[in-house]
Parts: sequence; C-alpha cells; structure tokens
Amino acid sequence: MHIKWITTTYQGDTKKTVEDSREFSKDTGVEMKVVNLYPDMEYQTFDGFGGAITEASGHTFSLMSEENKKKVLDAYFGADGNRYNLVRTHIDSCDFSVGQYEAMSDPSDTEFKTFSLERDEEYIIPMLEGAEKTAGKSLSVMLSPWSPPSFMKTNEQRVEGGSLKPEYREFWGKYIAHYIKEYRKKGFSVDMLTIQNEPNARQTWDSCLYTAQKEKEFLRNYLYPALKENDLLDVDVLIWDHNKERMYERACDIIDEETNKMVQGVAFHWYTGEHFDAISLVREKFPDKKLIFTEGCVEYSRFSEAGQLQNAQMYAYDIIGNINAGMNAFIDWNILLNKEGGPNHVNNFCDAPIMCDTENDIVQEKLSYTYIGHFSRYIEPGAKRIASTKYTDKLDVVSLKNPNGSLVVVLLNRSAEDVPVSLRLAGSVSDFKVPAGSIITGVIS
Repeated sequence: MHIKWITTTYQGDTKKTVEDSREFSKDTGVEMKVVNLYPDMEYQTFDGFGGAITEASGHTFSLMSEENKKKVLDAYFGADGNRYNLVRTHIDSCDFSVGQYEAMSDPSDTEFKTFSLERDEEYIIPMLEGAEKTAGKSLSVMLSPWSPPSFMKTNEQRVEGGSLKPEYREFWGKYIAHYIKEYRKKGFSVDMLTIQNEPNARQTWDSCLYTAQKEKEFLRNYLYPALKENDLLDVDVLIWDHNKERMYERACDIIDEETNKMVQGVAFHWYTGEHFDAISLVREKFPDKKLIFTEGCVEYSRFSEAGQLQNAQMYAYDIIGNINAGMNAFIDWNILLNKEGGPNHVNNFCDAPIMCDTENDIVQEKLSYTYIGHFSRYIEPGAKRIASTKYTDKLDVVSLKNPNGSLVVVLLNRSAEDVPVSLRLAGSVSDFKVPAGSIITGVIS
C-alpha cells in the first residue's frame, strides 16, 4: 500500500506545508505507539464541506480586483483549493449584512407582488454565481432565516429577539417557501433549510425566539404544509440550528411519530463548547437524521488574544470531534470578511479563514483556511467514516473511506512535542512522527 502525507507546521508566524510519499511495510507485531485503522467498520456518510456567503462576504468580495476575486473563489471552490460543495446563506438580513433588510415589508401583500431579491442580487448572488462557475457544478445551498419581517414580530422589529406573531405563522411559512422558489428560479440548488438561526438567543441583531414547542408547531402546521403546497418537499428541513449543548433535548422535543417525516436533520453551532457527546446522543437516538454543523467562527469578542495556531487548532479539533461523533457535513460561517472582521451592522466583528484588505486589494489566507483544507481537499462527498483507535491523548484522529476506496486519516497534534506513530492497517504498518503543533493528512491508495 502507498500513502501520501501532507503536513502543515506553524512556527514563528511561518506556515510550512510539505508532502511526502512512502510505502507501508509488513506488520511484524508492533504494539507501542500505534494508531489503528479499520475500514471494515463503517459509520455515517459524509456529505462535504462549505461556508457561508453572507452579504458581508459578498460586499467584501465586490470591492476586490478581478484578479483577487478569482483568487478567493479558486481558494474555496477550485479543484486545487478547499473544494467546498456546500453554501449557506441567510433569508433576509443577518448580523453579517451591511444593514437590515427584508424582501417584502407589506402585510397586505399576500401574493408577494412586492417581494424582491434586490439586496441578494447586489452582493450574495454574484458571489454565489462565481463560486458555482469556479466549481464547475451546482453547489448545494442552505437557506436560514435570522428573523421574519418586522411586521410579523411581537416586538415589531428584526432585532432584539421577539417572536413570530401567531397570526403570521401561515404567512411566514409561505414567505420562506417563496424565497426558496425565487432562488431556484435563478438556477441555484436550494436543497437545505433551517427553520430559525439560533432560536434560543435574543440578540442585538436580527433574531427570533422559538421554544421547542413553538418550533414544532410552526413546522408541523405551517412550514411543512407551505413546502408541500409549493412542491418543495425535496428540501431537507433541519431543526435547532443553535449550539450543541441542547441539541439532544431539542431533537427529542420536536421529532415524534407525526413530525419524523418533516425533519431531515439537526443543525448545530460550536459557541458553547465541544459537546461531542451531544452529537453522539442525537446520532444514537435518531440514526436516520443528518447532523450538520452550520456555523462556527472565531469571535473577536471572545478570542481577540488568540493566535492563528490556536484558532486553526480550534477548527481542526472541532471537525475531528464532530465527525467522530456522527456529523454528516461541516459548513463554516463567513467565507470572507474585511480586515476589521466585517462589515457587520451591529459591530459583532469576527475572524474568517480568508480576510481582505479592500483598501489595498490584499487577500490574506489565515492558518484556519489551511487547516480546514486538510479535511476538505481530501475527504470526498459520500465518504464513510471508518473506525480508528489511538494510543495517546496528545493526538486527535479521524479516518474516512472515500467512494473510490481510498482512505483519508487526519491527525492533529496540539502538544508542544513531536508524537511518534505506527499506523497499522490490514497487516501493514507505516512509521512516522507528527510534529509538535502540526496537522497531518494521510491519503492511502
């Protein structure tokens, strides 16, 4: 057997990525420092990687030169880039918008005559079109609302939480269905929908609160009928779309015999800690549901002092833990932001894997971009997670089998010392070291 290793180290603010190829040797009984791979033990199917094209991302993108626009698109969607196949974007405005907006604000317009995607067409759609052109295929698009239009809210505004007025539940369900149809008319494969972004959070930006019971009632009595009426039952509906620590309870509260067919998955974020066991619980309780990571970023309000290595390791550690717990797909937050970490209409600035100095037309690839690529460049859509064991907690390990039969193993070393490994597979072994503070991807053919 042949293995290709891709190793990234980061020392003194200098990133170095090297490739190495070698053959396996016969396993003569090695017992120490072993990492085992077991391709015969298969688990969930992995659907791919992606990121969010927000209005902030699209606005930043629009200010760059044609040369650097191509550089960004190639970096994420090109064959030699991170090869994203998934995209998330927002229904109406979110915090990472240039300002608040909604596609329709007239309560009397029940036929959506005043409905307009004018804002989406200015920044989001051009970047999405460029992404698909670069990828050479349709991308799988997820839509997520941050808030219904102001007139549908109990607090009469998009921000500061509030909830959906009962008398507008049917209208809001139809509004979401109309949004999907308008995106599909433009040729985009909208095949995933979350009911509400962070339904448990009252934010200073666009937000709307749903209890589990209210989310269930809206899905069952209003959203599902609207999707059915508009021939949109091929859209996968995901519940929750919030942090991991309560995803099990939310799934149990919403999914029952009646709603089971209406829920295709559970979406989750990372902002309250790793909670990998919560993902495992949902996977065990609801083995047929898609478990999709839909948002995570380095918030300047919480991690302003962290360095690039710590931020990149946070991404890799979470991806490995999530996949091992049963995750089916990983969608990062903003794929692109300006040098301030915006624009953001409430100054909730954050980091992104690629940042742009729009004044000087400079593209900066952060280490987190490279770390995500250690997974997304080699794990193909349709891959199956396979079993692995490891000998030390200094390593985080995940392994998958691609549809073509090749194996991918990713090893993360967050410690300050090199970690030796004997990789065992089917009677063969490969010896190597995982350098201190590094990430390694092995592709076995």
